[in-house]
Amino acid sequence: MSIETTGATTENSSISLIASHSHITGLGLDEHLQPKETSQGMVGQLNARKACGIVLKMIQQAQIAGRAILIAGPPSTGKTALAMGLSQSLGSDVPFTAVTASELYSKEISKTESLTQCFRKSIGIRIKEETEVIEGEVVEIQIDRSLTGGHKQGKITIRTTDMETIYELGNKMIDELSKEKIVAGDIISIDKANGKITKLGRSFTRARDYDAMGADTKFISCPEGELQVRKEVLHTVSLHEIDVINSRQQGFLALFSGDTGEIRSEVRDQINLKVGEWKEEGKAEIIPGVLFIDEVHMLDIECFSFINRLLEDEFSPIVIMATNRGISKTRGTNYKSPHGLPLDLLDRSIIIKTEKYNEEEIMKILQIRCNEEEVEINIDAMKLLTKIGSETSLRYASNLISVSNLIAKKRRSETVELEDIKRSYLLFLDSSRSVAFLQENESNYIDDDGNVQFGSKVVSGDAMEVDS
Repeated sequence: MSIETTGATTENSSISLIASHSHITGLGLDEHLQPKETSQGMVGQLNARKACGIVLKMIQQAQIAGRAILIAGPPSTGKTALAMGLSQSLGSDVPFTAVTASELYSKEISKTESLTQCFRKSIGIRIKEETEVIEGEVVEIQIDRSLTGGHKQGKITIRTTDMETIYELGNKMIDELSKEKIVAGDIISIDKANGKITKLGRSFTRARDYDAMGADTKFISCPEGELQVRKEVLHTVSLHEIDVINSRQQGFLALFSGDTGEIRSEVRDQINLKVGEWKEEGKAEIIPGVLFIDEVHMLDIECFSFINRLLEDEFSPIVIMATNRGISKTRGTNYKSPHGLPLDLLDRSIIIKTEKYNEEEIMKILQIRCNEEEVEINIDAMKLLTKIGSETSLRYASNLISVSNLIAKKRRSETVELEDIKRSYLLFLDSSRSVAFLQENESNYIDDDGNVQFGSKVVSGDAMEVDS
C-alpha cells in the first residue's frame, strides 16, 4: 500500500479576538520548571503548574505517550487555563487537540469513531524526504511576452561561487517568480519536483545597492559548489490526516470540507503498518501529542471503556482530562464514583488538583484581564471587583469588566470607576442572587409538575384545571 501525505500549512490572521483564555501564553515556568508567581498570564496554582511542567518535559522527550492525566478542581480554578498554557508551551510542532466531551455526541459519526479521530489527530508523524533543489543567486531574469499577452517565455541565470547556468522558463515558473517578487541579487531555492520557488534572502554582494529594502531583509552568502543539490525535507502531518487522504478518492478535499465520515479500520491498520515500516527504516519519526478532553464527566461508560482500550494502543497520545465534579454518577450506570469517572480509568490516571484562588490572586487575574481587554480601571473599582470575585466567582467578576467599561463609555469616561462596577453589579445577577430571587418568587415560575400561578389562580400542567 502506498500512503499519501501532505504538509499542513498555517495562516496568520490579522484579526485579534479576545477570548476567556487569550491572555494565556504558557505555563509561566522558569528554566528549572519552577512556577513563577505571575507569568505568561498564569497566576497562582503553583503545585498544579509545577506538575504540568513535569508533564510538559516528558511530552517533549516523548516519554509519556499513552498516559492519562486528570485535572480536577472546583469551577473557576483554572483547569482549562492549565491545558491552554501547556498547549502554548509545547509549540506548533507537537500536536494538541482540544475537545469538549459533549462534542462527541453531536457529530454524524459514532462516538467511538469520533474518539478515535481525536486520538489520531493528536499523533504527529514527521516524515523525512529527500528532494533535488536548485539553489543559487539570481544573476539575470529575461521575460518575453507575446503581443496578445497570453504566452510568456523567458530565461533565468543562476550562479553559485563555482558555476553559472541559464534555465529556460515557462508560464508557471514566470508566474511563480512574479508572485515571490524575485529580482536579480536574490538567493533562491527551486524544488525540482513541484517547481516551488523559495526566496532565501539577498546576496551580500548587493548589500551596498541603493534599492529600497525593508528592515527585515536578510543578507546571506552566495551558495558554494553545484547548483543542483539533494536536500532533506521534513513534513509533519497527523495520523488522522493520513487516514483521511487514504480513506477515499476525494480524501484530500475532505481535509478542507471537514466531512471525513467513518474511516474503515482496515485502512487504519494498513497505515499503522506502513508508518511502523517508515519508523524502522528511519524515514519517519512519531511525535506523541496531547488530547485534552474538557468536562470529561459528560462521557458515558462506553466512551470511558473505549478510552481504556485506546490508551493501550501503539499509537496513543497523552490524554489530559478536566472535571469539576465530586462524587457523582458515571453516565450510563447507576453507581457513583469520584469525579464521575469509572474506577478502572481513574486508577490509570495521575491526578492534578486545582484550588480556589485567594483574594490577592483574584486581583492579579482581573488586572491581567483588564490589560487584555484594554480597559482602564481605578484602584477603588478594582478592589470592589476583587471583593465581588471572591464572594461570587472569578468568571462573574471577569464578565463585569467589559460591562462596566461600556457603562463608563456611556457617561463619556475612559476609566472604569466605582459607580460603574456598582451599576453593572445591580444590572446583572450572579448565580447566588439568582437562586435567592427564584426561591423568593417560586410561585411565579413553572414547577416540576408543570404548575404555575397567574394572579390568584393556579394552573395545573397535568389536568389543565383552574383552581380559585
